[in-house]
Amino acid sequence: MIREDRFLISRRPYAIDLGSLRTVEHDRDDGGHYYSGRVDAVWYRRRQGVTVACIGTLWDYQDVQPGDGRTFLERHEDGRYGGDCVGRWDGTGYWGTEVPDVQKQHLAVLRPMLAAYPVIPDGYDGWWRF
Repeated sequence: MIREDRFLISRRPYAIDLGSLRTVEHDRDDGGHYYSGRVDAVWYRRRQGVTVACIGTLWDYQDVQPGDGRTFLERHEDGRYGGDCVGRWDGTGYWGTEVPDVQKQHLAVLRPMLAAYPVIPDGYDGWWRF
């Protein structure tokens, strides 16, 4: 991924919580290892002409265990799947989890994020794109 200072929704950028990296080591059939990793992310998209705020994760498989979120993103080259969205706010309706406490957590980030478009929420680093 590439880090940019300028926001352009057409480039489909993500803001990342760099401290949220989670990795799991996996064994290869040949005796080697690889790592699956995830970082928490938020992003804006346009859906049927409406700007929405999304929350979820970006994931990747890597041969070398990344030491931190920035290293993970710098090695992440395949953006064809995009982010895994788990919550979305369009200004009037929420789509996502049905767990009330998790909904509240999502909306606590997504509501002010959309209201301040295109501001990066506190605790996130942006903008990252493929």
